Amino acid sequence: MHLWLPEAHVEAPTIGSIILASILLKLGGYGIIRFLIPIFPESTLFFRPLVLILCLLGTIYGAIYAFLQTDMKKIVAYSSVSHMNFAVLGLFSLTVEGTLGALLLFLGHGFSSAALFQLIGSFYKRFHTRLIDYYGGIVFVMPIQIFFLFFFSFANIGFPGTLNFVSELYVFYSVLAGTNYSILIFFFISISFLAGVVYSIWTFNKIAFGSFTKYLDTVRDLSFIEFLTLFSLAYFTLFFGFFSQVLIDGLYYDIVLLMQPYSISH
Repeated sequence: MHLWLPEAHVEAPTIGSIILASILLKLGGYGIIRFLIPIFPESTLFFRPLVLILCLLGTIYGAIYAFLQTDMKKIVAYSSVSHMNFAVLGLFSLTVEGTLGALLLFLGHGFSSAALFQLIGSFYKRFHTRLIDYYGGIVFVMPIQIFFLFFFSFANIGFPGTLNFVSELYVFYSVLAGTNYSILIFFFISISFLAGVVYSIWTFNKIAFGSFTKYLDTVRDLSFIEFLTLFSLAYFTLFFGFFSQVLIDGLYYDIVLLMQPYSISH
């Protein structure tokens, strides 16, 4: 529903896009977890089928429209729309696993989206354009930046070993186990996953490979501050991907208490 989001990202500076995607975008999920689910259980159950349908459509819509964009910021913005719909899908499965997966996805998406917007800002600072048609062959002049682009592009689609993979696996399981019509839901989620893989690999391939001819002698790779920022985000993405039990142990008991009013929770 939030079609203002891609336009806001395009107009915002890099730090604005980072704050919007990694922090502000999660406030809706916070409201659902903190107020809607514990205070209004009957209303939550009543509107649950409608919300699940809207989230399924939103995941597909965001993924497909991300593939159709030419502005790199819009690609990541529509990807964020798709991922947040997937997170809300986990919340409205009304299971412990789904809520846990949604919380982990909020955190994992915060790391990967912040890093992708930082990378786009670095490209824009050097080339003064975000249109993907103007890019190609960047791997030959900015190998470190392309490495981080490769890592976070795959983290964004839930590649194994990252926190995004763990969170999406929890949500995927909860939706199939805690809702009816699991085969139909599996079909729609598979479409959004496939579209996400396609636009992520296509975008990376378009930027990294091909012939590079513009400003060849004046391009510099990441600065120390840029490298430190991206390295920190990559470290936490991998650390919590391999040691996600640290987060799960801290969240599990509170989520069990949150889901007590719902008989369908596990």
